[in-house]
Amino acid sequence: MSRFVPSLSACDSQLCNEPRKIHEVVFFIAIYLISIGTGGHKPALESFGADQFDDDHPEERKQKMSYFNWWNFGLCSGLLFGVTLIVYVQDHVSWGVADIVLLLVMAVSLVIFIIGRPFYRYRKPQGSPLTPMLQVVLAAIKKRNLPYPSNPSHLYEISKSEKSHGRLLCHTKKLKFLDKAAIIEDTNNSFEKQSPWRLATVTKVEEMKLVLNMIPIWLASLPFGICVAQTTTFFIKQGITLNRNIGGGHFEIPPASIYSLAAIGMIISVTIYEKLLVPMLRRTTGNERGINILQRIGIGMLFSIATMAVAALVEKKRLRLVDADPVKGSQSMSIFWLAPQFIIIGVGDGFSIVGLQEYFYDQVPDSMRSLGIAFTSALLGLPTFSAAF
Repeated sequence: MSRFVPSLSACDSQLCNEPRKIHEVVFFIAIYLISIGTGGHKPALESFGADQFDDDHPEERKQKMSYFNWWNFGLCSGLLFGVTLIVYVQDHVSWGVADIVLLLVMAVSLVIFIIGRPFYRYRKPQGSPLTPMLQVVLAAIKKRNLPYPSNPSHLYEISKSEKSHGRLLCHTKKLKFLDKAAIIEDTNNSFEKQSPWRLATVTKVEEMKLVLNMIPIWLASLPFGICVAQTTTFFIKQGITLNRNIGGGHFEIPPASIYSLAAIGMIISVTIYEKLLVPMLRRTTGNERGINILQRIGIGMLFSIATMAVAALVEKKRLRLVDADPVKGSQSMSIFWLAPQFIIIGVGDGFSIVGLQEYFYDQVPDSMRSLGIAFTSALLGLPTFSAAF
């Protein structure tokens, strides 16, 4: 834009005394537009890809379990390209050229996506996903004084033949107060004629329970999100202070490029998990996924604990060097001291982030799949935002 709007051009001198207000305004508007665009397309695109698999087809259901692994494999491959080649162009050519390259890449990806439209599977929109949940809550409140039926099979549910789309969920004993929404009051009238604000199916009740059960998992995962946020904030700032020269000083690694090690760690992690661990674990546990989703998330969180321990030891060494020589202390320490913490968090992300995506996609009503993926994005975005303070 600086080519067309002179006031957005950079300062004439090599070092500006202070940034111009117009520069700050335009910069932050651009950043927020990128955030809005990412928040709009990323959860929708990821869930749309998962929706291409048919849960009722055994082979496709099995392939769907691998989808999130390969989604993150592709995502990290693109990330690897971004934090190496694009960052190099930004530092050694210009930011304008790098932005044009990214613009062309996004344009090509959009064209490819549009070309594939005739081959996609589409789910018909079923209205607001929040309305059925509100109906369950209000119906349960209205019938709060009714006694529970002696047998859960007496609760209202439609037959599988009547269910034209989505899953039928079995009754669970958790959050029993919501079950009152499915208690049949008037057996004389047709169920179809009764108000959905007065009578809900067991499936709708169970969908509401799924959403409520997700909240503790989401809250418990926030500390993990804080750990992940350090890789793109504090860890990069560590790298800026260290010696980034390689090859006898002929090449200087851009600080952001060290993040490529985390991407490489995740690529290796999901590949080994998908190709080696899952087949072995299936034979051992009898679980189609190898291990259940929460176990996978837990393993990833153990890796994040190890990452923070390693990062603390590296930072302790860096501060010791700075105390000994405040001017050049950090420069005597290579940036590759940060490699272990980036690789470990990358390997852990292959378990935890992929597991969280699977969990939040699977544990929401069918009509809320995009929102389920957005839970994962919020889990990583909120700690990143809070880390700035």
